[in-house]
Amino acid sequence: MLARKSIIPEEFGLPGLASRLPRKPVFRDRVNKARFIAKNGSCNLAHKNIREQGRFLQDVFTTLVDLKWRFTLVIFTTTFVSSWLLFAMSWWLVAFAHGDLDQQRNGTHCVNEVKSFTSAFLFSIEVQVTIGFGGRMITEQCPTAITVLILQNIVGLIINAVMLGCIFMKTAQSNRRAETLIFSRHAVIAVRNNRLCFMIRIGDLRKSMIIGATVRLQVVRKTTTPEGEVIPIHQIDVQTESAVASNSLFLLAPLIICHVIDKNSPLYDLSAMELQCSDLEVIVILEGVVETTGITTQARTSYVSEEIQWGHRFVPIVTEEEGVYSVDYSKFGNTVKVATPLCSARELDEKPSILIQTLQKSELSHQNSLRKRNSMRRNNSMRKGAGSSGSLRRNNSGLVTSKVQFFTPTDGGQNLNAVT
Repeated sequence: MLARKSIIPEEFGLPGLASRLPRKPVFRDRVNKARFIAKNGSCNLAHKNIREQGRFLQDVFTTLVDLKWRFTLVIFTTTFVSSWLLFAMSWWLVAFAHGDLDQQRNGTHCVNEVKSFTSAFLFSIEVQVTIGFGGRMITEQCPTAITVLILQNIVGLIINAVMLGCIFMKTAQSNRRAETLIFSRHAVIAVRNNRLCFMIRIGDLRKSMIIGATVRLQVVRKTTTPEGEVIPIHQIDVQTESAVASNSLFLLAPLIICHVIDKNSPLYDLSAMELQCSDLEVIVILEGVVETTGITTQARTSYVSEEIQWGHRFVPIVTEEEGVYSVDYSKFGNTVKVATPLCSARELDEKPSILIQTLQKSELSHQNSLRKRNSMRRNNSMRKGAGSSGSLRRNNSGLVTSKVQFFTPTDGGQNLNAVT
């Protein structure tokens, strides 16, 4: 059976109209590259197939400090309970060898009131934790008991020193201080002093300063050598203005760290479009000494190509209010658009006229915007003036004297005289 033909022509149907509509180009998202350093500073690196696991046991203290808290508490509890049980067994054996467990024996005991394994376990806890209840105690009859007492005291002191030191180091780790060192969410590239610059903003939320603060930048990318060797993580050091001027930063207020994109910069050949398609990652490392504890701390973050804004600049956040400098951290990562050439720094060095033309265009656009604003203000003021004059006219028209009628009596009747 043949299909029925539609009354509406095919070119005016939905498929035909949809085919005639202009289609927008579809851009596919670039595959997200794994970050080497996360935004919170943690290293995105997994160690696999380590054959020499015994090397971690050679540095037991560092291994315990690096463990998570739940594992540290489990090891802490297990170590103490195991030592108590071990020496409880030793005290029970001493009492058993001396015959103290015999209920009918009336002689002097090695350890008084130790008549079972439970009482030996309680006595072991009392000795190691230095709890003296007064009921259980050793006597001078057994040199073996004195030896066991000395050994348990020494072992208990070692366990206490290691475990308490481990917990203290975990609570006083330098990365806790790094939680109050903040970085801007995005990095920007703009013109500063007639040069393209890569800029970030850093700040310290605490009043206690970081002594001798230094900032290092590194660009991490996948490169291939002329010999064909592929380097998946090639780290390139990036020079900053602070490193050129001095060795450290005075991080009293938030600072903008600037990297001039020159011939020695790995960003020298990248334009705005090429930057979005590149797979580079800029790592920022802030190091310094904590003023209160004297411990060296380090804060890290990174910026991938999607987090680098071309043609933006950070807004000012430090103002002077009543003789005090105030920092508005709500605008810490805010940026504004500025006139910036979209070409690479190499092209700017080869053709300086590009920068001049860009600045002239931005100046003209700025002047045009000012003119538009002034004209709009004038029009608004004229409208307001016209509205006020019209209202005055209406008010004045209301003040015109209306006609008043007077009735004057006459002989033949009433005559009406109108007076205005």
